[in-house]
Amino acid sequence: MRAWPVPALAAAAAIALLPAAARAEVWAYVDGRGMAHVAPQQLDSRYRRVLGDAPGGSGSEAVPGKTDRADGLLLWLEIAPEVKALAPLLRAAAEKHGVDEELLKAVITVESGFNAKAVSPRGAIGLMQITPVAADRYGTAAERRTPAETRLLDAQVNVHTGARMLADLIRRHGGIDIALAAWNAGEGTVRRHGGRLPDIAETRAHVQLVLELYWALLQERQARRATGMTLQPAR
Repeated sequence: MRAWPVPALAAAAAIALLPAAARAEVWAYVDGRGMAHVAPQQLDSRYRRVLGDAPGGSGSEAVPGKTDRADGLLLWLEIAPEVKALAPLLRAAAEKHGVDEELLKAVITVESGFNAKAVSPRGAIGLMQITPVAADRYGTAAERRTPAETRLLDAQVNVHTGARMLADLIRRHGGIDIALAAWNAGEGTVRRHGGRLPDIAETRAHVQLVLELYWALLQERQARRATGMTLQPAR
């Protein structure tokens, strides 16, 4: 995962200072003063993994059927005109429904690659790949006057519907990872797995890639405020 909480050259220099044996993982956070804190392990709950393999994994996994991984997707997100065009819509939906703009962007990237007209073989439609059943559940009364198959092709309706759905799933499942699993595999599947991340390769890869993109995008936002950095030694 390539996601620095400080400008890239400063972060690279900091990581170079870590002991060779400690470079398997890098953990960091940016405090309220804009100071980035970097360590080779999670020193407390404020630290999040920004480089290295997740437990039990071997690095970033691709979602089955998709060849892109997080690094390439992040570069694409910086330059794609379709992403820039939708930025005001994502900000508005994030503010209205209480979901991070970066999370919406990560979900859309993995689900549809910002193709507003995408329709999956399973019938999921639009930017956030929402099924008509879910659209009717999370649509407003005014929206439901139009058939789901039609209204989900409208970017604004699709994103606001998806943001409502995502906010509700996070609220009810108590965590973004499980909410994303429910989004991908269905709430029934999550319940059958005891409310935990299902042992389904596609779902696990999907959740990992969305979370990796989400974290990287959050760190990019924080990096704009970073004014310095402290490097913590290994314990």
